[in-house]
Amino acid sequence: MGGVTEEDRKKAIKEILRQLHAGVPLEQVKERFRQFLEGVSSLEIAKVEQELINEGVSREEIQRLCDVHLAIFKEQLEEQKLEVAPTSPLGILLEEHKMLQQITQKLSVLAEKVQSAENLEAVEGELVQLRHIAEELLDSEKHYLREENVLFPVLEKHGITEPPAIMWMEHNQLREKKKQLKRLLENVASMNLQDFKRQLSELANAIKSSLNSHIFKENNILFPAAQRVVTEQEWTEMQTDFDEIGYCCFTPEHLIKKPAEKPTVEAKPMAEGALQFETGTLTKEEIEAILNTLPVDITFVDKDDAVKFFNKAEKRLFVRTKAILGRKVQLCHPQKSIHVVNRILEAFKKGEKDVAEFWIQKGDRLIHIRYFAVRDKDGKYLGTMEVTQDITDLKKIEGEKRLLDWEG
Repeated sequence: MGGVTEEDRKKAIKEILRQLHAGVPLEQVKERFRQFLEGVSSLEIAKVEQELINEGVSREEIQRLCDVHLAIFKEQLEEQKLEVAPTSPLGILLEEHKMLQQITQKLSVLAEKVQSAENLEAVEGELVQLRHIAEELLDSEKHYLREENVLFPVLEKHGITEPPAIMWMEHNQLREKKKQLKRLLENVASMNLQDFKRQLSELANAIKSSLNSHIFKENNILFPAAQRVVTEQEWTEMQTDFDEIGYCCFTPEHLIKKPAEKPTVEAKPMAEGALQFETGTLTKEEIEAILNTLPVDITFVDKDDAVKFFNKAEKRLFVRTKAILGRKVQLCHPQKSIHVVNRILEAFKKGEKDVAEFWIQKGDRLIHIRYFAVRDKDGKYLGTMEVTQDITDLKKIEGEKRLLDWEG
């Protein structure tokens, strides 16, 4: 490598970005920096991306850098084939990538066929297949969820935070394109044929090229980096989380291990007084604060119908005092409604029902009251939880609100 240091490489990568931003052609940049970049590993790239973000470079620009890096190293990276067990988390993600690429290839072929159609009747069969493909692409959501909620957090623990963030950004871009494809196919009957053909062609090409580029980055940069830093214990835990989220309609059956005994997970040191749950660790103070912050009133009645707990939500709808703790729930209701309470509790205890709900007017507010049977993992009845919520303002919600509108 002729004495090229890691620092030299970082400077070179930053200079590539600057020159591209200034409009220097990709091929020119590629040749100029080849000597600096040969032999650079996926882990080094991940670290440089991290540093660039820390220095204020936007994720959009880093995304462009990824594309340049691929153009420069496509052949070199493809030679560094990942060797993983097919049923491991990475093995499953890699196989799903192959399936997704097959699906987008079919999408391209069908979109091309539609271009020559003189009317919709001539391509009725293709439209049926296209709708099926749109559903398959939307079903890849679980693939993304496994990456975003299982793989990415583990990489972040090892200091690799920016590459996952960029991949997540690309997931969202792909999600939007897939939704557009579904909407387009739903509205075809009310569209001008030429407009439909043009939009279908544009979307099919955009989905295929974006997905291929995205998959190449994950297979050749993100996954090899993961292989270098993730521990055996973490892979085992990841497998369990993958199974819990579930798989896609196109995930090959033979890769999905049948549920076996849950792997034993090494206990992590806990803070003093903390409680270990299946999904995390909380102190008594945190539990109490969480329950009191919930935007609902909660009251829990144990298996013997005695009031055992209530939260102290900031704006409680119905007064609860400590004097009711230990009191039979039937005594907390007016005589005329005791028979309804008893019917609910009886149905819950027998396992006939799990939820009962009512809604009432309280002044000008609409109050939603729900009772839930609380059961352990084996289905044994532990008690009943009452959840009360003011839904007046919730009922008025329409459309979407994605931006924060706090006043400065």
